[in-house]
Amino acid sequence: MIGYVTLGVSDMGRAKQFYTELLADLGAKVLMDMERIAFIGKSMGAPMLAVCTPFNGEPNHPGNGNMVAIPAGSKEAVDKFYHKAIELGATCDGEPGQRIPDMFYGAYVRDPDGNKLAFFEFG
Repeated sequence: MIGYVTLGVSDMGRAKQFYTELLADLGAKVLMDMERIAFIGKSMGAPMLAVCTPFNGEPNHPGNGNMVAIPAGSKEAVDKFYHKAIELGATCDGEPGQRIPDMFYGAYVRDPDGNKLAFFEFG
């Protein structure tokens, strides 16, 4: 159902580096780069993450309540993605842990522009 999700950023170079390094273990890379917007993912036919400077030229603003959730593949991978994001300049918005007993394990960070990300595993 989802083709891509777009996150507004203030520094395209920093955003592309952050997301390509963070998501490299999932096989993600920059698939299309048009200066103001770049699409990051495994293939153009699979869901992607796009980073862009806002079209209207105004500063980017992370949305309150907006979040991109990335399936990690295991609880151990949730921990790994969380720590990698922090190393790459993200800030903690919820350390890894079991959120719903036997149902949902997750961790939350804010990227360098303040966009909220979740890494999760059901179970």
